[in-house]
Amino acid sequence: MYMFSSVPNKPYIDSEYFPEIQIFKDNWETIRDEAINAAQAGQVKKSEKLDDLAFNSFFRTGWKRFYIKWYKDYLPSAQELCPKTVELLKQAPSIKAAMFTLLPPGATLVRHRDPFAGSIRYHLGLSTPNSDECFIRVDGEDYSWRDGEDVFFDETFIHHAENNTDVDRLIFFCDVERPMNNPIARWFNQLFGRFFVSAAATKNTDSDQVGILNRAFHYVYQVRLVGKRLKKYNKNLYYTIKYILFAIIIYLIFF
Repeated sequence: MYMFSSVPNKPYIDSEYFPEIQIFKDNWETIRDEAINAAQAGQVKKSEKLDDLAFNSFFRTGWKRFYIKWYKDYLPSAQELCPKTVELLKQAPSIKAAMFTLLPPGATLVRHRDPFAGSIRYHLGLSTPNSDECFIRVDGEDYSWRDGEDVFFDETFIHHAENNTDVDRLIFFCDVERPMNNPIARWFNQLFGRFFVSAAATKNTDSDQVGILNRAFHYVYQVRLVGKRLKKYNKNLYYTIKYILFAIIIYLIFF
């Protein structure tokens, strides 16, 4: 999608490209209050049933989240728990995904990137350590969160985050649709998000619907865990079963 992007190709993007997002910074205390209430209610949490494909690798660090919107829909649990934030989001249609995320003291998120380039990542500090010891590093450039301050960055650049303080970092985390320089690219980006990325929807509570990719991921990951235990128990048996399964798949495809 880089070929058709209308924003500069650099790690951090100026807010002037996203004027409608200013509404969140203007109302950050309202969003903060609902995020803190969600956290105190125990709803900013890790996935409990291996049904969050997009962020599964983050949970082992203690990272937690509360989904508000995921591409097509607002989650019912979010409409109940943070209605004011939902109403603010409805005034910014370029936001495709939104959540509250918490990075606990001492946690580090590993280096990662999004290869698709369909969105720009937005962070708004809500309740943070307000310290340079708590930061995100994008392509080697650091940004430290501050309460009420926001930042846009290109998530296709390699980035990681660290909280080297004794205070939780709670932020408002959004995917903003990447501005495109022609209508066909814009249409394709929206189509991909609506029909593919939306399939990775997950839940905060049982009232929320889980997308087909995450329903499948739950079972695939269970199989992977069984494979890891089998490999630890008996490597020869593990590889024998693995190669037999590969042979069956090849046979089904070509014969």
